Amino acid sequence: MGGAAAAPRGQRPAGSPVPDAEESRSPRGEARIEDALADPVVAAVRDTGGYGGAVYLRSRDRRSLVLCVMSGVPRSLLKPWWRIPVSGALPMCEAFRSGETQYLPDDRATMLRFPQFTAALPYSFAHAYQPVRVGGETVGVLAVLHSSSREPAGEAEVREGLRRAGEEMEERLAAYAHGLPGRTDADAVAYGIEYDDQPVSVRLPASRAEAVAVGMVEWDLAGGRWTGDDDALELLGVSRDEFGGTLAAVEERVSPDDLYELRAARRDAEETGQVRGRHFQVLDASQDDSEAVRYRPVELWGHVVRTGTSGRLLVGALVDVAGGVTAAEAAERLPDGLFSLDQDGRVIYANRRCQDLLGCDLERLLGHYPWRVLPWLRDPAYEDRYRAAMLTQHPVSYLVRDPGGVWLGFVLYPGVHGLTGRVFPTAAPAGAEPGRALPPSSEPAAGPTGLVTTARAGALYHVVQMASVLTESVTVRDVCRAVSEQLLPAFGAQEVALYTVRDGRMYLLWEDGYPQHFLDPFEGVSLEADLPGVHALTTRLPLFFKSPEELVGAYPALALDPMMSWAFLPLIASGHPVGSCILGWSTPHRFTAEERSALTALAGLTAQAMERARLYDAESAVARGLQEGLLPHRLPAIDRLRITARYLPGTKGMDIGGDWYDVIRTGRGVALVIGDVEGHSVGAAAVMGQLRSAVHSFAASGRPPHEVVTHTNQLLAELETDVFATCCYIELDPATGHALAVRAGHPPPLLRHPDGSAEPLELPGGVLLGVQPDADYPVTELTLEPGSVLALYTDGLVEVPGSDIATGIETVRTCLAVSRTDSMEELAGRMLGAARRAEDRPDDVALLLTAYDPPDAS
Repeated sequence: MGGAAAAPRGQRPAGSPVPDAEESRSPRGEARIEDALADPVVAAVRDTGGYGGAVYLRSRDRRSLVLCVMSGVPRSLLKPWWRIPVSGALPMCEAFRSGETQYLPDDRATMLRFPQFTAALPYSFAHAYQPVRVGGETVGVLAVLHSSSREPAGEAEVREGLRRAGEEMEERLAAYAHGLPGRTDADAVAYGIEYDDQPVSVRLPASRAEAVAVGMVEWDLAGGRWTGDDDALELLGVSRDEFGGTLAAVEERVSPDDLYELRAARRDAEETGQVRGRHFQVLDASQDDSEAVRYRPVELWGHVVRTGTSGRLLVGALVDVAGGVTAAEAAERLPDGLFSLDQDGRVIYANRRCQDLLGCDLERLLGHYPWRVLPWLRDPAYEDRYRAAMLTQHPVSYLVRDPGGVWLGFVLYPGVHGLTGRVFPTAAPAGAEPGRALPPSSEPAAGPTGLVTTARAGALYHVVQMASVLTESVTVRDVCRAVSEQLLPAFGAQEVALYTVRDGRMYLLWEDGYPQHFLDPFEGVSLEADLPGVHALTTRLPLFFKSPEELVGAYPALALDPMMSWAFLPLIASGHPVGSCILGWSTPHRFTAEERSALTALAGLTAQAMERARLYDAESAVARGLQEGLLPHRLPAIDRLRITARYLPGTKGMDIGGDWYDVIRTGRGVALVIGDVEGHSVGAAAVMGQLRSAVHSFAASGRPPHEVVTHTNQLLAELETDVFATCCYIELDPATGHALAVRAGHPPPLLRHPDGSAEPLELPGGVLLGVQPDADYPVTELTLEPGSVLALYTDGLVEVPGSDIATGIETVRTCLAVSRTDSMEELAGRMLGAARRAEDRPDDVALLLTAYDPPDAS
């Protein structure tokens, strides 16, 4: 009960897109797959008027979509969706599976189509998804995000922009694939288009600020000589020919109000050996003679070096500070606190007032998430407000109460490259709660997200998604498949094993990703075994190991597979031990507190679903056994006839149905019978048993087909069961091929002629059995030619959700016509497959096939 198969330790993780940049460079020059996607993502965002974009590519194992390139959206915000199951209830997954563009203009449209996605990200924004194809094969999905609070882009415009970006991506990815090492001409165009790495962030273009001008200077402190490069002289507003090269020449260019600062810079250099940002203003050379005198702010920075025996030279730079520094000075003069966060939410600036209000200096804040540095901002509600601002691109305001009881108002102004915030003291309104939006009288109301989500979006999504999938899982196998398909891609794991407890021992239910036979020694181990999977269950505590050393240290005798990290989760349902779930990662994995909580919650959901499914399987086995016991155990051997029958129970629901078939010897030949009692219950199966017995008795007594069906109809009416039934009864003389057919509300049989053509036999028939006690059922005469095949079936074979029964009948008829096989078993299998009932049958299916052989057939 350990780990799973993986690449040898130290080897590049499976799916890493490019092992060597030069070796794998494509004809276009892209060294990595991300290089082929970066420009089209940015173009898609620009062309559709969005604020963010992303591209998902399929994983190597094809069970996941992995975020490859993102632009305009914070990495931390999308962390829970870096890797998602292809089968997930998410718009990008739907676009990948269907191959169709998905356009969601607002949160209402998202809620209607993808409620689990909305539950995890309850913010109003528009988003659209375009399948990315290479060589006709879907390999990924392009997504763009728009602010729904601003003037929305038209759907046609968005779709056209996505289409163009998708075409460019296809061209670039195809070129990338052709340049991969080891590729052969026989490989598909989409060969190598897969991804299993971390996402790469690409910055959206920004309006570029004016570059800061810097000039290099040297100042002889003893002799007063000044020299400077061309940039320095340009800042001073003089040409090299005009500049005298002395301190006096520099002072001529400095504002009279700042001459002291220039002289103080000399004193700093003599006393400390350096000058650190002495600020003064110099004449602006860009003004013309008609303007009043205009100055430009600069700063002097430098350090002293010795020359000769006693000379000292200040070597440094003259810096133009007309932009950033003066803006920061302006911010320092404001009465409110100002701060700036980068796109990912980390502090990159805070003025002094902000530091005072937060009670934290800039050094502690810089480069950190504020809600992680300050304990009183760690409520998830506050991080959620940042998330809301960045996803909606709309200002968001809210209230916070600091440790001293002072109420602070926060207003966040988002942009694609980050966020600017304002904080100020405010009076607490009546009923104020931390995290709630500021009242309109104080500041702008919160944007489209008025309520606060206090749960982390990532953990919430995984729990909601798993709960949704498990709700639809009926059998134990369904539950195990759902856990495998959801947990592995959602958390980036490579192996999973699910164990159940029976008679004090652990037995494997499901495994995925393990080396062959690796788990064999753990089958049937007792609950006293010294194994992590057993201990997790008996102690009811999850166990997490982030390295092989940790696992071996705790369990020295445990055999390990090539995994690098493991999680052992107990499956407990209503206080009852159900089993264990084991996950393994092929690379070192750090389990965050949020991830541990999510995995523990998901284990609880799995246990509840597993217990419910085990009960269903047990009850279903009893019910199916009852139903199958009512059907014939074997069919009689009849000369010149080859007969086979199939009965398949429906996979939806756990009630049993009333489908039946029979082959009965009569005095005139053989009766081929098929019928269906409406409903799915033990009562329907009981009525089916009574009808089958009645038909068998009437037929064996020598009654003609008309009387058999008529008497069966009367019997069902007399039973007063409130259920009806359909039936098709054909009595066939094997010696001549002559047949008499009676149909009571049943689908028409199919007949394949010796030449291979097939047709439905539209027999005149009567009403359903049990509707009218005195109903009349006409008899139709048929003659089967040697080499013919007759197919009787119930409606479960031909009823397809979303289509009419005629379409289903035509599908099965075509299969019967083209399937030229002498094996009735093989033919029955093909017909069931053609009707797409092998895996998903909403109803029971009964099929009775009869081949009428020529006299000389073996």
